[in-house]
Amino acid sequence: MSLYNDAVRILTTPSPTGGSFKSRIYNERGIKASPAQIYALIIEASKWDTLLKEVIEHAGILKLEPKLSPLLALLLVHDHLLAKGGIAAPASHPLRQSIERHKTRLKGEFIKARVRRGCATVGALKEAVQKEKDPLNASASVYPRWIRVNNVRTTLEKQLSTTFTDYERVTSLAELGCRDSPKRIFVDPHIPDLVAVPQGGDFTATTAYKNGEIILQDKASCFPAYLLFGRGGTWTEGDLVDGCAAPGNKTTHLASLLCKDVKGRPRQRIYSMDASKVRAKTLQKMVSAAGADHFVTVLPGQDFLALDPEDERFEKVSGLLLDPSCSGSGIIGRDDVPKLVLPASPAEEQRKKQGKKRKRGNEEPDISSTTATSATDENEIATSHLDPERLVKLSNLQTRIVEHAMAFPAATRITYSTCSIHMMENEAVVERLLTSEVGKSRGWRIMRRDEQPEGLRKWDRRGVRTETREGAAPQTVGLSDEELDGCLRCWAGDDEGTGGFFVAGFVRDETLASRSLDSQAGESDESDGDEWDGFSD
Repeated sequence: MSLYNDAVRILTTPSPTGGSFKSRIYNERGIKASPAQIYALIIEASKWDTLLKEVIEHAGILKLEPKLSPLLALLLVHDHLLAKGGIAAPASHPLRQSIERHKTRLKGEFIKARVRRGCATVGALKEAVQKEKDPLNASASVYPRWIRVNNVRTTLEKQLSTTFTDYERVTSLAELGCRDSPKRIFVDPHIPDLVAVPQGGDFTATTAYKNGEIILQDKASCFPAYLLFGRGGTWTEGDLVDGCAAPGNKTTHLASLLCKDVKGRPRQRIYSMDASKVRAKTLQKMVSAAGADHFVTVLPGQDFLALDPEDERFEKVSGLLLDPSCSGSGIIGRDDVPKLVLPASPAEEQRKKQGKKRKRGNEEPDISSTTATSATDENEIATSHLDPERLVKLSNLQTRIVEHAMAFPAATRITYSTCSIHMMENEAVVERLLTSEVGKSRGWRIMRRDEQPEGLRKWDRRGVRTETREGAAPQTVGLSDEELDGCLRCWAGDDEGTGGFFVAGFVRDETLASRSLDSQAGESDESDGDEWDGFSD
């Protein structure tokens, strides 16, 4: 029963760290069940929650089983009615028995719910439920399912003729929302080998997914690896480092880009690491599944900041990808913690009955919620509306990480990215890096728009100069127009189907390094060791 208890704990315990829902589960300590099973259970239950609420309330099992909470009942009834193996617990377990002793009533209410919707099959019922849920999740249709083709094992052309052979190709994301034809596919114009399909399809059971030929990865998170490759979209330089790598999407994207249009094993190596040994295990599994373990070296439990740039292993490293910890304020869509619509508890039903008896005009608003209390509620406060102190700490860490990368002797390109919407973690970090001692002494500058890969040159959402947040003074950065134009942003809620994201590329220019050394000649040596305290009012 640990699967269900762990799922309840994940959904009801606030997380102070932010980040995506999936990464939170994989980072959660103390869970006994498989993180993949927990994630799958919650996501699948969220697709059926309105119907399960209806079935549970009509069956009245919460009144008969006082040990069941509404959330636990919804998860258990989901698996009882819809999972192939039923409830994942021994037949003698009390909680399993609390559901199965009402199996006739539950099955009857499920059939009634299907008949009311005029659905002959469970598949048709699922689609009907999703249509009903659209008004509750108006933004869900904006975000497609992004799928990246892995060039280590296959090609886009092969996948279009096999995995997606039954899919109709469309020319815009908006066309994916057509209910008459759910099998539609959109080939992305900005990132090579990336496609979008409507939400709801389960690709984890496909042969291509099991063989590592396709990888589920959001579009925005594909920007850093592709940007690193620069104009032309190919890598002809030395080895690569992914410094904050788990769970592994960006590492395997680097591997895929290295193998595109290349026969045999690439001559470069990729060094991939994560400070968490637990997350590093997931990273290694993903690298192996993608078929890249013969040229990707995973360093488990390795903190990037503890890495010695002068280590002979990294003497040929010329490109570094850095996606450090951030507020996660840009995460939205399918990676948010699902806010499950729950059946009313007996206490709530009693309050509603009492409320109906009140005289009109004397009614009080019902502040009880049928939505699961989840970490999303806490994270919306801890991410989109973070206090300045936490943002300063994050931006200081982010700056140190990129400065460390700038010290690698052979480094010529770096990408820095966050899934944050806050300027303090984005453009402000870029400004600090360009004016830092290592940034100036080694000649680091922003990768200009004309130096970026063709697909990203077309991306028109760029860096911002000023940010105004409620209750705070406007914040401004001193980057030039050219530098801001070199920064790329993604915004949640627009028509591009992404969450909030930021990425900037840095290139090393020896002429700038020479000028910096000349300008420093004769100047007094001033300490630059103080941590940044944030924007001034």
